[in-house]
Amino acid sequence: MTAAYSQLAAHFGKVAALSNAVGILQWDSDVMMPKGAAETRAESMALLHVLRHGMVTDPRIGDWLDTADGDTGLGDWERANLREIRRSWTVETALPADLVEASSKAISASEMAWRQARADADFKALLPYLAEVLKLQREIGRAKGEKLGLSAYDALLNDYEPGGRSAKIDALFDDLADFLPGFIEEVLAVQARRPASPAPEGPFPVEAQRALGLQMMAALGYDFERGRLDISTHPFCGGADSDVRITTRYDETDFSRALMGVLHETGHALYEQGRPQAWLSQPVGHARGMSLHESQSLLVEMQACRSREFIGFAAPKMLEAFGGSGPAWQADVLWRRYTQVQRGLIRVDADEVTYPAHVILRYRIEKALIADEMPLSELPGVWNAQMRELLGVTPPDDRLGCLQDIHWPSGGWGYFPTYTLGAMTAAQIFDAACRAEPEILPGIGRGDFKPLVGWLRANIHGLGSLYETDELLTRATGRPLDAGVFKAHLKRRYMGE
Repeated sequence: MTAAYSQLAAHFGKVAALSNAVGILQWDSDVMMPKGAAETRAESMALLHVLRHGMVTDPRIGDWLDTADGDTGLGDWERANLREIRRSWTVETALPADLVEASSKAISASEMAWRQARADADFKALLPYLAEVLKLQREIGRAKGEKLGLSAYDALLNDYEPGGRSAKIDALFDDLADFLPGFIEEVLAVQARRPASPAPEGPFPVEAQRALGLQMMAALGYDFERGRLDISTHPFCGGADSDVRITTRYDETDFSRALMGVLHETGHALYEQGRPQAWLSQPVGHARGMSLHESQSLLVEMQACRSREFIGFAAPKMLEAFGGSGPAWQADVLWRRYTQVQRGLIRVDADEVTYPAHVILRYRIEKALIADEMPLSELPGVWNAQMRELLGVTPPDDRLGCLQDIHWPSGGWGYFPTYTLGAMTAAQIFDAACRAEPEILPGIGRGDFKPLVGWLRANIHGLGSLYETDELLTRATGRPLDAGVFKAHLKRRYMGE
């Protein structure tokens, strides 16, 4: 192995250590930081982002890469690591340090403004902060796009989905947008012919909900020695290598929201905790893009934990946690409720049939905003109009409309399409896993997730970024992404009488 490769590996080990510090500070900002610390934290975060940017754009990296490329002694993992280092270096060198710093500060201010604006249902209060973030994201997208030969939006998308292109997503999403409204109507008609499913009666104390969530996390195989569960305004998975933390939010009138949030985020966490330990500090050890990351959260929440097998296992645990009684706690009744389809306002609470419509709306809007094809001030009106068109509902206020997600205030432009790409991928991976390992569904019915997680460790988690997304999915499932598998899953689960 050449000295050049060793120097790259050591250098990016330091980058990883700095990224871990940023991850913990960001988690603290979202979960525990007092409001009065926001300005100081913003300065600290901005400096750390600039330092990290400086390390990733170090002038020596180009020479090291060129020299290491000629090293005939490198194995597959080292070669893939060089590919990922070059990808990161190419993108980061497109950005000047002052733009990185300005973006970090704007995001910190915008996130804090969003929390208050969301509470007050007041988009106008967020508008100047979000406008600054958007302006800088356009600059970032253009700068990266010029370096990569991409549009500004595709350059931003590439950060979350390496190799992803909006032209391909447009075709997939237009097909879904044509399919979903009619399919939703058919599903609602099927549900209307079923007996009513009574709801479990609350209230459901937060401590009991938390205990149940922890119990389910343990069943899934979450490692509490390398993570924790907390509360935040918006559920997320974050932290650092070997310190993978998740959050949820509680509603004492409906325990399913927090529980499904915990299961979803645990899917993300299992991916992070299952990454190749020998490569954690190197780019090749990172998760392979956000479509695959979202596939892991949706595979756990939607594919596995809304299955009849899981509800059969979990129903007695739910009853015990809340001291319930009566038909509402029967497994079959709970399963019907957990697979209930309804037109709703909130993305994170949406069922898997209506969920893609929420994502398509956001994808179309953020593309138009990055391309400067609509004024940001028109966001609430455009949002509401598209909600009516795609889902047949209209938000009564901005809190339940365009202020519900933190992604845009936090600079996550280009992230949203990965949710529905992830749902399609989840269906395909779960289908392949169950065909390859017949013990997966029976195991879930017993609360034993080892067969499922073991298959995922071998075919997804433990491979990090060894392969590009399409190759990884093809190796795991036998084919590239096929939307037909997702549609077949929806029809099978929701059209049965």
